[in-house]
Amino acid sequence: MKQHDRLTLDSRIVQIGVGRDDRTGAISYPIYPSATYRHPAVGESTGFDYTRSGNPTRQILEEGLADLEGGARGLAFSSGMAALTTLFLHFSAGDHIVVSEDLYGGTYRVLDQIFGKLGLASSYVDTTDTAAIAKAIRPETRAVLVETPGNPLLGIADIAAISELCKSRKLLFIVDNTFLTPYLQRPLELGADIVVHSGTKYLGGHNDLCAGVLVAREEDLGERLYFLQNSTGAILPPQDCWLLMRSLKTLPLRLERHCQNARQVAAWLARHPRVTAVYFPGLPDHPGHALSQRQAKDFGGMLSFRVESNELARQVLQRLQMISFAESLGGVESLMTLPAVQTHGDIPEPERLRLGVCESLLRLSVGIESAEDIIADLEQALA
Repeated sequence: MKQHDRLTLDSRIVQIGVGRDDRTGAISYPIYPSATYRHPAVGESTGFDYTRSGNPTRQILEEGLADLEGGARGLAFSSGMAALTTLFLHFSAGDHIVVSEDLYGGTYRVLDQIFGKLGLASSYVDTTDTAAIAKAIRPETRAVLVETPGNPLLGIADIAAISELCKSRKLLFIVDNTFLTPYLQRPLELGADIVVHSGTKYLGGHNDLCAGVLVAREEDLGERLYFLQNSTGAILPPQDCWLLMRSLKTLPLRLERHCQNARQVAAWLARHPRVTAVYFPGLPDHPGHALSQRQAKDFGGMLSFRVESNELARQVLQRLQMISFAESLGGVESLMTLPAVQTHGDIPEPERLRLGVCESLLRLSVGIESAEDIIADLEQALA
């Protein structure tokens, strides 16, 4: 057994790229901005030919991502939507996929308005209910895609149970692991075939990077996804690959603080008289609390809460001082958004209202500032 294989996940994250530059011994793996590479002779290659097909910096990042998720092949893209778009190109016209109804609005948009026109059909179901997934499967179904925790209502899907269902029906099982990362949740070990990330979020962690990630459990599937990545070209540039590697090294430390703060903030919000509901798996009354305890290391740093009126929700956003009214999530800075208008605005209003994504629902990405300061800002904004 190699020494690397004996390291804990915490140590493997820190060691991404270390010892990989044999020529200089650089601890921080270099950025290779070259677009192309010299060949030693006709029919010979250094292993790199053209940077869309492969880049040394991206290779180190992608190997690290695969290692962290426990997969065979990792792929880095220019955004989370670029990763999903490349993944959906794996399917053909006439295919059907079952998708979480509690999911990022951009995923709904690309499936409904782009791939739907190309003949890829989608059904949106409550994936916290495995029986509902089974009921939605058709003869032409090829895959199940779940976000867990969901976005923005933080529903929890049973990854292991859905994996068994997909295996029995010979379906591809895809898990969007953006909210929890491989540090807190291990979908491939629970039976998923592919993990998706918006690397912009917790993997990048500093609101200064746009990236996407796919990790395949099996090598042959990873090779098929690589073919699509290389053919369509939505790769992560080498400078951003280096920045993502740099950011990953503090992932365990950041997530521990995100989780600690989110637990305190959620408990405080649950007691506030102007808050009518809090959606956070770490609260004992959350319907997915016990399942989340079984399949994840902690509950993450994301929560949503509903206030007593639409007007109060807008007041809160206008009065925030330290917390930023901004889209995105997972950075060290706390961010709040109004999903019905922003992140989920492309979902038709009747469907949003059916799900409960109305204009009194606020989503909070709890940062790593002092929990006391986050709560104080919420308190004055709700006053």
